Amino acid sequence: MRAFGLNDFMFILLALRWTLGLTIVAFVGGALSGMVVALLGLSDNRTVRLLTRLYTQVIQGLPVLVLLFLCYFGLSVVGVEVNALFSAAIALTVHSSAFLGVIWESSLRAVPVVQWESASSLALTRFQTLSYIIVPQAVRLAVPPTVGFFVQVIKQTSLASIIGFVEVTRAGQLVSNATFEPLKAFGSVAAFYFLLCFPLSLLSRRLEKRYSPVEGA
Repeated sequence: MRAFGLNDFMFILLALRWTLGLTIVAFVGGALSGMVVALLGLSDNRTVRLLTRLYTQVIQGLPVLVLLFLCYFGLSVVGVEVNALFSAAIALTVHSSAFLGVIWESSLRAVPVVQWESASSLALTRFQTLSYIIVPQAVRLAVPPTVGFFVQVIKQTSLASIIGFVEVTRAGQLVSNATFEPLKAFGSVAAFYFLLCFPLSLLSRRLEKRYSPVEGA
């Protein structure tokens, strides 16, 4: 047993890069697939819309931890060996795609129908309507909840410690086991999460106030 020292603090600090890396990979992957989910949710084909809704409801109904286990242990059952990083990235990407897809689809649907009708009267294609008229307006509505969800993804990366991925939380656990000083170890972990999430939370609230519709306008 040894006392908690600078080397332990630096070990936790360096693990922060893996937290950030996993967050970025999961969010970017979720954003790209979430765009597809959002657009499929607006499809004219009823079957496509129903399948998209089924996907989002199933994924949103599953805890992230279950998705992690399915990706890490489930793939190995069928003979596909994957490491902890890849499993965590896939699980969080799938989770993010469902939530971001719903956020963005809702933002697109929130644009007044008259905007779609005006575009149709100008003989614009669906792609042109989305690109030049609908999406620019929907972005204002989607940015605040998207930033808020990004904060949630940062926190959810801590669950990757369950499958052995050494990010901030896992690093804190290892240091705590070695030093028997959990307060210092997890106090450092909490401080790092706070420094990451608090500014983004403030940004999300500011954006929400900035883009919220003015009453009586």
